Amino acid sequence: MAKLPIEITDTINSLKQQLLNILEEATGNEFTIFDNFGESETTIHYMEEMSNVANESESWFNRLSTLQLRIAKSQPIATRDLLDLMSQTIAQIQARIPALSRSNQEVKQDWNIL
Repeated sequence: MAKLPIEITDTINSLKQQLLNILEEATGNEFTIFDNFGESETTIHYMEEMSNVANESESWFNRLSTLQLRIAKSQPIATRDLLDLMSQTIAQIQARIPALSRSNQEVKQDWNIL
């Protein structure tokens, strides 16, 4: 079984938790907008944006998890390509998390969601 260094494993776990938090916040924002303001031309845009944030977060979470499993099942060691793909995925997620979080915060601010 291939083992990742503890620092990388910690980074992966942290990113997965951040993605889960973003997903939960986005779905909560979407629900709150619908529950408080209903469905209209104005709210649909924001609800779709929150749905997109949740979907992107879920997709990144699943990709990280899948790569983590593939690396763990690699014998006797993970291939360089698989490790490179994990590094690229981590970098991409680290670059996207601020924008996803910002989308959540902007929607909260626009709709005065606490």
